[in-house]
Amino acid sequence: MPKMKTNKSIARRVKITGTGKVKRKSPGASHLKSRKSPKRLRRFRSDKDVSKAFSKHVKQMLGM
Repeated sequence: MPKMKTNKSIARRVKITGTGKVKRKSPGASHLKSRKSPKRLRRFRSDKDVSKAFSKHVKQMLGM
């Protein structure tokens, strides 16, 4: 049986922490910043956790 391929689009978008949590960047932070408030832009800087339900699917796509 062949090896399972890693889903590269997910691999570029998420990182697995040492404890096994899945982190992602906030969407909407890259362009059209002039119309967004400073408070909103600060919130975009921090990484977010992926929900437990979806992190199971993410790990499966990454071959874990």
